[in-house]
Amino acid sequence: MGFYSSSRAILASALLFCFCVQLLGVHGESRRLYIVYLGDVKHGHPNDVIDSHHDILSIVLGSKEDSLASMVHNYKHGFSGFAAMLTEEQAKQLAEFPEVISVQPSRTYTATTTRSWDFLGLNYQMPRELLHGSNYGEDIIIGVVDSGIWPESRSFSDQGYGPVPSRWKGVCQVGQAWGRNNCSRKIIGARFYTAGVDEDNLKIDFLSPRDANGHGTHTASTAAGSVVEAASFHGLATGVARGGAPHARIAVYKSLWTSPDGGTIGSTATVLAAIDDAIHDGVDVLSLSLVAEENSFGALHAVQKGITVVYAAGNRGHRPQTVGNTAPWVITVAASKIDRSFPTVITLGNKQRIVGQSLYYQGKNSSSSSFKSLAFGGPCTTEALNGTDLREKIVLCASPISTTTVHDVQNAGGSGLIFVQYTTDILSDTDCKGFPCVLVDIDTGKKIVKYSAAASSPVARIDPTRTITGKETLAPKVAAFSSRGPSTDYPDIIKPDIAAPGANILAAKGDSYEIMSGTSMATPHVTGIVALLKALHPKWSPAAIKSAIVTTASVTDERGMPILAEGSPRKIADPFDYGGGHINPSRAADPGLIYDIDPSDYNYFFSCNINKTSSSCNATSVPGYYLNLPSISVPELRYPITVSKRVTNVGEVDAVYHATIQSPPGVKMEVEPPVLVFNATNKVHTFQIKLSPMWMLQGDYIFGSLTWHSDQRTVRIPIAARITIHDFYADVA
Repeated sequence: MGFYSSSRAILASALLFCFCVQLLGVHGESRRLYIVYLGDVKHGHPNDVIDSHHDILSIVLGSKEDSLASMVHNYKHGFSGFAAMLTEEQAKQLAEFPEVISVQPSRTYTATTTRSWDFLGLNYQMPRELLHGSNYGEDIIIGVVDSGIWPESRSFSDQGYGPVPSRWKGVCQVGQAWGRNNCSRKIIGARFYTAGVDEDNLKIDFLSPRDANGHGTHTASTAAGSVVEAASFHGLATGVARGGAPHARIAVYKSLWTSPDGGTIGSTATVLAAIDDAIHDGVDVLSLSLVAEENSFGALHAVQKGITVVYAAGNRGHRPQTVGNTAPWVITVAASKIDRSFPTVITLGNKQRIVGQSLYYQGKNSSSSSFKSLAFGGPCTTEALNGTDLREKIVLCASPISTTTVHDVQNAGGSGLIFVQYTTDILSDTDCKGFPCVLVDIDTGKKIVKYSAAASSPVARIDPTRTITGKETLAPKVAAFSSRGPSTDYPDIIKPDIAAPGANILAAKGDSYEIMSGTSMATPHVTGIVALLKALHPKWSPAAIKSAIVTTASVTDERGMPILAEGSPRKIADPFDYGGGHINPSRAADPGLIYDIDPSDYNYFFSCNINKTSSSCNATSVPGYYLNLPSISVPELRYPITVSKRVTNVGEVDAVYHATIQSPPGVKMEVEPPVLVFNATNKVHTFQIKLSPMWMLQGDYIFGSLTWHSDQRTVRIPIAARITIHDFYADVA
């Protein structure tokens, strides 16, 4: 294992200062960071690749010295390209070079468990085929592109691990508060990237792979954390914390940095650098709990090298057309709720018991709960609370939870808060550090208001939160915050691909464990399952793994009830909420049939979606539904179309599958042939799906499915179609 000198941290700071000085180019024209993409690597040695970059840039800038000063990062392993500080005119000149595929500004990226794995059927104490057959993901290398890692966490203990796999070619880059001993047989590599990151963000973070924010530690432990007994968040959600692939190795690529508001931020330049190095280092899976503004060609190169790439769908739900990371070669993950709730009992002065949700815990030296006066704070804005005596009172707020309100009430001597709002999936905001902050729905809130109006001196008591798991809770459900399709970039591809647990997930953060929510938390759940599948089926391609996950997903709960999607209003989930459905790891291990894709097939699709300055489709591009994806989306169904699909048998050699059609309403769907017979000679079959509009109208998206079933297995793909007669339309979902 190689190591960088600790002087790199000082050098990085100096370089960042130089870049800031260079923000003004010649003649005062403003410079910014651009990504110059050159396609596949065309030289044998990385140094030759770098030299070729400077040859091109020197022509535009006038000298090798100016090229060296402008260059921020070279992409030289998985693909060829570079990040450089350029003026708009210089970027346009570079785009004219025949070897340059695209020149685009670097964009900003933002980041988007004791019960969840048992809920998914991966019980560590009683392992089924997937956990046992994959040996818990042993020696699979997961690359985590995030905000770094906290190596001292018990979740990253390397006790019982063997030597680092010999195929590993990565490094342990040392820096601030990170030495050589922070890498281990569990965390086998670590790098960090600062290109394009604001200096103010670097000042409040560690200039090293160490995680100051906690986001990367949480996601890494969810994907591949070692087994930790009796983990909890102040006594809540107590159980065994572990990752989906607890014996997998972790490679850290710190590309996100702590922002002043406590979030994380990165850039195209940092993320592409991480992907490029990860391809070189030899990771098997890449996990990116972030949302990109454009579809990454870096991820495409990774997939073509056999690396499965898992991205977050984003947290801008429940509105349609908000899903991010929609390239067909990646797995895009929506977030769901699991069968765990945190009921918090509010007792009113008339002995009526109201149940809300929160993460309220009492400190070690806190006194027991007692009745306090109940005050109505209206919208609970700073203006509304100004002048109100809140001392020793529980304040009822007719508004969503607000950090500002919590601080205002605490500073005014209040004893607690009750927020009345529409059902939410995020309880991490109710962690008010031992101060009672409870969420109740609107119906419950009205009961409290009614009592308060009738009582001469209304009082209430808030008891500490309890944890409930099991069949009493309706689950899974798509979380309200989870971004929804259809994709605005590729409406002819269903996104997201799959849903996985992402609401109120307990995982490592620093030296302890905390509950967090987001598609950022859902992504490493899929990453862990991908690692298990990769260990169980080492020859499967990324497309085969994706197919196995999508085609075996659940669309009903264990009672046979349709999975719901939280939102306004709550509804039965459809493919734009969860893709193929909710992930089912055990079934994915033995899918029967897979929709595989030769990685070179993506080149044809990708070439239609990228030019010198953008990555948008043109009118002559081939529709995405012609790719052999485990889904079909036809955004403009005006006349009958026929789509060919190809399935490969990975189950019993001799098998017969029959087609079951669920046509989208208003669409006639036909499958030919309706029966597929597999044997030792015929392992692959091609079939055609014909979709015909039954009416002439300007319609909306409607959904159906095609399921191949044998005596033992079902292989289902979702189908979306929209009947149109005009080029314009308003409704999208």
